[in-house]
Amino acid sequence: MELRFSRVAPRIAASALILAPAVTLGAPAQAEQTTGCLSEDGATVEEARLAEDVPQEILRRSGFDRNVAHFVKRLCAAPDAHHAAKVVERHGDALWQEAVQRVQESGHVKGDLSAGDDRPLYWARLGMTSALNRWEPDFDLDDTERAELVAELERRSRGHDDTDIPQGHGRSEKPHIVVTGFDPFQLDYDIRQANPSGAAALALDGTVVETGDGAAVVEAMLFPVRWRDFADGMVEQALLPHYTGDRPADAVITVSQGREGRFDLEAHNGAWRGGSADNERVGEEGMIPIPDGVPTLTPQPQWSGSSLDRSAIVEETTGEPFPVIDNTQVTEIPAGETEPVMRPDGPTPGSEARAGGGGSYLSNEIAYRNTLLRDATGLDIPAGHVHTPILHFGSGDRVSDPEFEENRAIIVGQVEDIVVAAVRS
Repeated sequence: MELRFSRVAPRIAASALILAPAVTLGAPAQAEQTTGCLSEDGATVEEARLAEDVPQEILRRSGFDRNVAHFVKRLCAAPDAHHAAKVVERHGDALWQEAVQRVQESGHVKGDLSAGDDRPLYWARLGMTSALNRWEPDFDLDDTERAELVAELERRSRGHDDTDIPQGHGRSEKPHIVVTGFDPFQLDYDIRQANPSGAAALALDGTVVETGDGAAVVEAMLFPVRWRDFADGMVEQALLPHYTGDRPADAVITVSQGREGRFDLEAHNGAWRGGSADNERVGEEGMIPIPDGVPTLTPQPQWSGSSLDRSAIVEETTGEPFPVIDNTQVTEIPAGETEPVMRPDGPTPGSEARAGGGGSYLSNEIAYRNTLLRDATGLDIPAGHVHTPILHFGSGDRVSDPEFEENRAIIVGQVEDIVVAAVRS
């Protein structure tokens, strides 16, 4: 393969936290956070982790602490909501673009943290949303207006509003592939966590993938590990234009971190939330809720399926060092029964979903929402989900190490190979 790079967040009071009450921006940026426009209260559970030493080290060693500091400085200087919105737009776009450039090493790479790391973007975004949630402007700003600013920053810093598909010289007519990844998660288990799906998305965004049948342009985006955003329709808002817009996508591939030591091509996605805690320590159990106003199927199906040519992808990829598996397993409650059972070869007629091949967490949910959009819009394209191996650290407790960086690079490389194979097929 050749790549050419051509609802409102729940707030918590500082007094209710064991963690430090306010986000610290790191030594180089600390001097710039002297405006006093930020309250000590109002950060979300996820944002509050930013006060810990590891996130601070990641921001400092990547230079992204300055991105947060510059954002806070401009936000505090905004004289009204209109100017605040412009600050959010400008800094949200810039954060995404700089994160992509850093991972792709296009230009100067700030700091001594490895370039391929997806975590600086994650922690910098939380620094910015925390500032918005704790901001005390000199003018009236109601909860709805604040939430809109946070949502706009989320979209722009995740690539959802990024439309820089190369134009001119026939490029706009090249196949258009959407690849998505996720934020780090399980941070209460290990605050150092990264997510190789996020690293892969950043590595692929805006690239031209040369396949045996010509060139294809990749547009990537990231999603949070939070149930509320999915219930509020973030996935549909981001992906629907790629199914119904002027230039529909030629493939939509969602990616997340999955099992130990293997890649999985998930054949079946279930309409069930299993209730595991997300990055805000919230669990949701029940049928996946579909937002109003988006194309869907009625009644809501229990299952949706991958339209990737999984057997061709398995055959075309080397499977080295991590094997690529066509995973057809599901967990269902068979028709007329009450207890869930595991089925190795997919769901049986009339069954209720309890887990797709990718489980019952947000990775299964994005796969279900994506393929349900495909079916509801009638767009006959490859769409499906890829689970990567788990990315581990080496021995010790360092923020980064050679084994971690090598494994991340290997996983990202294999994701790129899978995307190319999916386009070829």
